[in-house]
Amino acid sequence: MLTIIMECRDNEAELAQTLSALVSGAVEGVVRDVIVLDQGSRDGSSRVADAAGCRFLTEWDMKDLVRSARGDWLLLLEPGARPLSGWVDAVVDHVAINGNPARFLGSRNHRRPFFQRLGRRMAPLEHGYLVSKRQASAAARSGMTLADLAKGAGVRTLVAEIVPAWAVKALRAGMTP
Repeated sequence: MLTIIMECRDNEAELAQTLSALVSGAVEGVVRDVIVLDQGSRDGSSRVADAAGCRFLTEWDMKDLVRSARGDWLLLLEPGARPLSGWVDAVVDHVAINGNPARFLGSRNHRRPFFQRLGRRMAPLEHGYLVSKRQASAAARSGMTLADLAKGAGVRTLVAEIVPAWAVKALRAGMTP
């Protein structure tokens, strides 16, 4: 039912963290496949993706990529982002009753400081982006990135939280966001 798609470039550790958070979805049969779009990684990103059974692509066309997805719904994520407990049920509930795209709630425990949030637009994939394959196919164009595809209007909010990739990177670096 669900295809996960991520773009990466030298995100070996972040990719491993995100993939481990998705295991519950695979166990429950919700995640059909995971596609990793590589943008010239020189680290072990390909080994991590291969060990997890992901498709690892170094060349792609967005229109063909969306068509090749096995799931009826696509979940676009940044490497390092971690959907928190309850994410599988939230996605299943959403797709059962709603056809609109959706994003996760930002984690209450991983928010940017107040002054960093002022006047700042959220990155298109910061809270993930769940979209039907049909809608993604209609919007996909050659040369698009996942962030371009995620710039949609009419987005609903799922009742599950996600730790954004920037928070995971900041924690790994031992810094405050």
